[in-house]
Amino acid sequence: MSVLIGPEEIGQLAPSGYYIALRIGFAFPMEETNVLPPAWVTHYTKQRFMLYDPAIRWAYSNVGSIRWSEITLDDPKRVLQQAQTFGMRYGLTVSVFDSGKDVQRSLASFTRPDREFTSIEAKLLQVYLARRHSETAPPTNLTKAELQALGMVRDGKRLKEIAYQLNVSEGAVKQRLKNAKLKLGAKTGTQAAALASQYGLI
Repeated sequence: MSVLIGPEEIGQLAPSGYYIALRIGFAFPMEETNVLPPAWVTHYTKQRFMLYDPAIRWAYSNVGSIRWSEITLDDPKRVLQQAQTFGMRYGLTVSVFDSGKDVQRSLASFTRPDREFTSIEAKLLQVYLARRHSETAPPTNLTKAELQALGMVRDGKRLKEIAYQLNVSEGAVKQRLKNAKLKLGAKTGTQAAALASQYGLI
């Protein structure tokens, strides 16, 4: 599908709100967008619905998209039914994940007050999530030396100390950090180290 959609189009497709979690690690997503109704977010959080939400449970064990009305998982807390009272009468959940040893999953839920999502809309939203998942993938071209320097920055070591411990010049360390910043899209060495740590690279 060649049509690319962005946040503005997402808002039009999901007028009663949406939630996107990109590259979920052990506990937290790397990037999160929550445009669901604030009253619902408060209610959802207070009731601890996350563990019982059938849409979330579906997203963790499937790939693709599904309308909330098609989810057959148990909903003991009536999460989806309660969502309707907050204007989210119709929903669509999408899930994508990497293949390989370091599997990371991205998931999203989109909601409407007026009608079911069409198959074309579901496909557009699935393509959008897959694209965002891919865009936020960790770089694979960082060298061992660059990762080593980033690990030492993360551990709070200064440039001179890193150079001494690695038995290289400060100029060599600066170049490694410069290369790493460029590859990670970071402005500072500290930011690059934080990103590398978040990606699980160091």
